[in-house]
Amino acid sequence: MREANVYCELVPGTTPWSELEARHPAGLILSGGPASVYDAGAPQVDPEALGAGVPVLGICYGMQLIAHHLGGKVDPGRAREYGPALLSVQEPAGLFRGLHGELPVWMSHGDHVSEMPPGFHLLASSGNSPVAAFTDGKGIYGIQFHPEVVHTPSGRAVLRNFLFGVCHCKPSWTPGSFIAEAIESVRAQVGDGRVICALSGGVDSAVAATLVHQAVGDQLTCVFVNNGLLRKEEPDRVLDVMHGNLDMNIRYVDATERFLAALRGVIDPEQKRRIVGREFISVFEAEATSLGRIDFLAQGTLYPDVIESTAPDVAVTASKIKTHHNVGGLPPGLRFQLIEPLRYLFKDEVRAVGLELGMPQEMVYRQPFPGPGLSIRCLGEVTAERLEILRNADWVVVDEIKRNGLYRQVWQSFAVLTPLETVGVMGDYRTYANVVAVRVVTSEDAMTADWARVPYEVLARISNRIVNEVKGVNRVVFDITSKPPGTIEWE
Repeated sequence: MREANVYCELVPGTTPWSELEARHPAGLILSGGPASVYDAGAPQVDPEALGAGVPVLGICYGMQLIAHHLGGKVDPGRAREYGPALLSVQEPAGLFRGLHGELPVWMSHGDHVSEMPPGFHLLASSGNSPVAAFTDGKGIYGIQFHPEVVHTPSGRAVLRNFLFGVCHCKPSWTPGSFIAEAIESVRAQVGDGRVICALSGGVDSAVAATLVHQAVGDQLTCVFVNNGLLRKEEPDRVLDVMHGNLDMNIRYVDATERFLAALRGVIDPEQKRRIVGREFISVFEAEATSLGRIDFLAQGTLYPDVIESTAPDVAVTASKIKTHHNVGGLPPGLRFQLIEPLRYLFKDEVRAVGLELGMPQEMVYRQPFPGPGLSIRCLGEVTAERLEILRNADWVVVDEIKRNGLYRQVWQSFAVLTPLETVGVMGDYRTYANVVAVRVVTSEDAMTADWARVPYEVLARISNRIVNEVKGVNRVVFDITSKPPGTIEWE
């Protein structure tokens, strides 16, 4: 929806119609899902939403739910339908306007609609789904296939037909329109108050700070805490861009020794996250106190952060995956009101906003970096010596990815220092040194990810350079795990 320049939000399917109505929706989409409508505890929808006169599109399970609630029938399929299928369009109008004949689509379902609800008529069918799309002719549609995946080539056209032909939305959700609304909102919220923002070096905090700076100017002070867990030369690059190019008021704090002392001897990744978060809050609040009156804290929270941290207003059924994002409220101990101008944006939208704000491309297109920094890419104990090995290995990975034109094609590329040491041979000497893992993944929004098929010659060059240029490493391995079952980071 966002890619079609239409604003949308994710809410639990169980949200009562009274709450949905208060948002003045132009339309509702019921997503797919793995359940059967007859399962105990299967996701449901408020029946009032289906009779409110607002256009509804049910996708896969969403279609079955519409049939179930409005008097149709859903049965287990004679054959499960997973993967490619051909959709035969019976009515090339409305949802299928401009689409004729047979369309390749992607199916993923066991149950199917065996009887349409009263008043509904057929729009399309497939080999294993006689009712693959239906409508009541009044704005409620159901489709058994998945239009949102790349394996359904006409899927975007179907979604656009729903957005513009059925819901009569306008493609007004653009970076420029978002910036104008966000600046107005921040100004109204802040008034004559003072704002503080923590810069991490990543694109999210940088765009959030730039947006707030556009809104309130010198009322914003940014604090950049060097926790000793940053990438090679990162402090210099961040200060040069944010202060030199964008003329922001930035306080730089070198707290390297404090963080490394707190992490000494710690192995457990969750404990590392908690320690880094705790120490950051202490350093940050001390800086805020030294600034005098501060009323607001600006954060670069994104929509996936909100979803993955199980904010109750977004995804009641989501699993709690992340523990290092400050979402849903302030970190413990901080006394400010919260400003999160990017809270409902995905990463690609944040980058588009950054470019619209005039930020340098090298900052906007920087790959994501974890909040706890290199502490969670340094498996085992975090020490200055091990961090230096990791920084240098990571520098080689990113340098080669950039050199081969892959940096903007992949989501993240980095090195991990494992707690393993292996035997090697360098020259005439037997070595016993560290193993470095290389991780390169592709993704759209970090909710899922796949390992990147990096050319062998690039991997060979990365391995050769790390072993030759990074003292203390004699073996390099490449991670070929997707998310799920793995995560993007190792810890």
